[in-house]
Amino acid sequence: MTKHIGIVACSAEGAALCYRTICTEGPNLLGRHAHPEVTMHTPSLSEYVQYIEAGDWGGVARLMLSSVSKVAEVGADFAICPDNTIHQAFELVVEKSPIPWLHIAEEVAAEAKRQNYKCLGVLGSRFLMEGPVYSSRLAAVGIEHKIPEVKDRDRMNQIIFDELIYSRFSVEARSYFSKAIGELAKQGCDAVVLGCTEIPLLIAPEDSPLPTLDSTRLLARAALRRAIETL
Repeated sequence: MTKHIGIVACSAEGAALCYRTICTEGPNLLGRHAHPEVTMHTPSLSEYVQYIEAGDWGGVARLMLSSVSKVAEVGADFAICPDNTIHQAFELVVEKSPIPWLHIAEEVAAEAKRQNYKCLGVLGSRFLMEGPVYSSRLAAVGIEHKIPEVKDRDRMNQIIFDELIYSRFSVEARSYFSKAIGELAKQGCDAVVLGCTEIPLLIAPEDSPLPTLDSTRLLARAALRRAIETL
C-alpha cells in the first residue's frame, strides 16, 4: 500500500503540474499505470491573494489549514503545497496540521546540496524572493543565494500574477526571465531555483543560462518517494 498524497493547492497551473508529475512519473516506481492515491483541494485564488498582498500570513495559514483538514478527512497521509510563496505561513500551519508535510524549499535545498551547488539564484513572486522561505532553508545546508534587482522582482511578480497563473506563456516573458537568469549567473550563481510553481511551464532547461531547479517537479518527486517509502 502506498501513502495517500494530499495536495494543498493555491494557483491552478502550478498545482496541475505537480499533480500531473505525480501521476505520470508514478509508473516509473510502481509499474504500468500506477501512482499513489491523490486528493487535492484549493479555495479561490482571490482569497489567498488578498492575504498575501496584505502581508497577513495568519490568514494564509488559515486557508492552508482548511485545505489540509479536508484532504486529511478523506484519508491523505501527508500533505504537500505546490506554491512557494505561501510557504511563508508554513510554520503556522504545521503546528496545527492533522497530518505531516513536506516543505518545497527543503526539497529544493536537498537537491541543490546533492548536486553540490554553492550559490543559487531564486526566482518567484516578489513576496517569495524577498521573504525567508528560501533564504532560511538554503542557509541551513550551507548554500548562498541571490535574487534579482528590485525592478526585475517587480516585473517578474507582474508576469506571474497577470500572465503565468492564467496560462499565458509569452515569448516576451520567457526572454525576460532568461535575461534575469543570465544576470544572476554574472553575479556568481551556479544554478537557479524556479521558485514560482508556474515558472517551469515558461522556462525549460534549454531556455536558461544556468542549470534549473524545478521546485514543482522536485516536490512532486519527493511526494512520490514518501508515498512508497514503506513498500
